[in-house]
Amino acid sequence: MSDDIGLTEAERGAGIVRCDACPVLCRIRPGRPGACDRYANENGKLVRVDPLVLLARPDLPKVAFAEGSRAWTGELGKGDGAFVTGIGATTTYPDYKPAPFIVSSKHDGVDMVTVVTEGIFSYCGVKVKIDTDRYLGPEQAAVRVKGEAVGHVTTAEYGSQMLSLGGVHHLTGGSKKEGVVTCDALLALCSKEPVELSIDGGSTVVVQADRPPIVNGALEERMRVGCGSAAIGMFAPQWKDHVDEVIVVDDHITGVLSEHQGGAFLDMKPAGIRVRGRKSTPGRYFQVAEPGLGWGGTDVEDPLEIIERIDPKTAWPGLKLLMVSTTGEHSAWFELDGELKPRPAEMPAPVRKVVDRIAENCEPALCTVLFMAGAGGSLRAGVTENPVRLTRSVRDALTKVTLGGAPAFVWPGGGITLMVDVARMPEKSFGYVPTPALVAPIEFTLRADDYAALGGYASRAVSLEDVLRGTRVRIDT
Repeated sequence: MSDDIGLTEAERGAGIVRCDACPVLCRIRPGRPGACDRYANENGKLVRVDPLVLLARPDLPKVAFAEGSRAWTGELGKGDGAFVTGIGATTTYPDYKPAPFIVSSKHDGVDMVTVVTEGIFSYCGVKVKIDTDRYLGPEQAAVRVKGEAVGHVTTAEYGSQMLSLGGVHHLTGGSKKEGVVTCDALLALCSKEPVELSIDGGSTVVVQADRPPIVNGALEERMRVGCGSAAIGMFAPQWKDHVDEVIVVDDHITGVLSEHQGGAFLDMKPAGIRVRGRKSTPGRYFQVAEPGLGWGGTDVEDPLEIIERIDPKTAWPGLKLLMVSTTGEHSAWFELDGELKPRPAEMPAPVRKVVDRIAENCEPALCTVLFMAGAGGSLRAGVTENPVRLTRSVRDALTKVTLGGAPAFVWPGGGITLMVDVARMPEKSFGYVPTPALVAPIEFTLRADDYAALGGYASRAVSLEDVLRGTRVRIDT
């Protein structure tokens, strides 16, 4: 890192140092941090504010901080179980010099190398998986923070709503305010902090990694057990002899037991209750209602709204009808009167047991935040003089990519496009630069001979003991 390159004589005299970790090139006064709060001027020297993070096996003693060799007690001195992460490693952007740490080690007798650095990612964002049946907003709707668009709603998955946030166009392609707000939101989400998002034409949702979502002020508890048809398939035999009809209300596929294959298997006779919507296959109906925050992710508050008609030639007085949502959160028991009108009645205990079982089989509502980025460009130049060889090595599974020690999924195809679950990463893994862009740790681990073959900086490899000398570290497990 630079200390005084490009400074005037007056600035040098004032003890100012220059940081070249990113293109902002901060000039930092004594005792002050740079714009990103990652580097500071300590007695006229540029220093990294946060310590380098090492991961250790859970069975090894944990040391909170170790100031180089002076405080190091040697628990990890042989490198058994220790892993140097990119958290606190420092970096430069563009990467015009080798990575700050190239660490040699042995694993099962094999010589290994881990190239440790931090990446400055303009091409980055997060994919948010929200396990809830609630309707959050229409696909392609803008997702906003403080009024600024930071992403959009993408295609829903089974029992989960999906958001795509960030990306280079929100970070640098819009207004300065949009970029700053987007960067702040991404940093908070990746740091496992709560962020309130508002969706155009939809809901307000508070998202936090590894925590349940809060939708329109209400804490969500569970995701659905399946669609209405799937719920019938799972629980039909348990309803036999207790019901004449079951309607499982769902925004996607509403199920009707007596028409369904599950009902046919149980030799149930037709009940004559026709629900609204577009019939797909027997007992399966699409579009019975609009999406919403009511029964089964629809806008229905009264389940009888979805009944289109009751056929007097088929239905009969005393017919027993259960209506239930795909989470078991909503349920109602009806019996048809002499005029074939559904009348509320007390739900029998065996039926209530199955409704409770639906709820029991629902997994907890949860937010998952996946950091996604393209580890391309000059970042690879900190690993090898021939960057494309690193890409090929990753693609050929010769090089393992981790972020803060957490395994990353690398997408097929060109480049090193990766995703990682931020909940698996150590605390304070992420930072930012005011360009704006996120800073994330990244490590490349491979055999020493493979590293030499791809043109890596093998001569710069050092042992763990060398890393510890003069380096402030934090041990995590």
